[in-house]
Amino acid sequence: MKVLQVKHLQKVFFPGTDNERHILKNINLQVEEGDFISVIGNNGAGKSTLLNTIAGTLQADAGEIDLVDHDVSKKSVAYRSRFMSRVFQDPKMGTAGDLTVMQNLILAQDHQHTVNLKWYQKKNDIPQYQELLKTLNMGLENFLDTQVKYLSGGQRQALSLLMATLSKPKLLLLDEHTAALDPKTSHEVMKITDDMVQKKHLTTMMITHKMSDALKYGNRLVMVQDGQIKLDVRGVQKNNLDKEQLLAAFE
Repeated sequence: MKVLQVKHLQKVFFPGTDNERHILKNINLQVEEGDFISVIGNNGAGKSTLLNTIAGTLQADAGEIDLVDHDVSKKSVAYRSRFMSRVFQDPKMGTAGDLTVMQNLILAQDHQHTVNLKWYQKKNDIPQYQELLKTLNMGLENFLDTQVKYLSGGQRQALSLLMATLSKPKLLLLDEHTAALDPKTSHEVMKITDDMVQKKHLTTMMITHKMSDALKYGNRLVMVQDGQIKLDVRGVQKNNLDKEQLLAAFE
């Protein structure tokens, strides 16, 4: 089953000016259910622009984006969020810092209770959330009533991942979600990510600058260079790829 199909996608910044930049150049991409795709490329290659046009935070200038058989090319971020979730590079962007860990989870699970959050919290089964948090192996089950702004970056990003996957989205977008973390915490969050993707069978696109992560995780690797897809490998072909070959592809 096709979860995402991108057809002839084009994006130009500052058109008609001296600063015109053609970022996406006729991008075509098909994502199948269960794909875990690592997206790599140089700075300015178009990786984040591609993710932003899929998510709807940028409107493509031309082309089509089909998400689970819905043409979302002109649809809002809110509409697309029915089908997809996103975790950002900045851990602060995926959570509400002034709310507690439990309140964040309640909002992620059921948006309609925003106004009556305190009432709804009393009605919830606290052990349910503790069990969910235990799966992260970060001790967050002991901080249900702690405001999220007091958590470490790694804890906050792990919570963002959990929140983004509670509704089991059709497509999960990870936008360099470990880039702001130290190496040890980055490794821990990547392990949590892989566990979630595998256990929940999530279709995932992950932008990363770390070649080791791109090679290690997922069944597929896509390289974006100069606004085009230069490399798209999967399965055995991806497994046989090494850092030297990947570096050569950057040339």
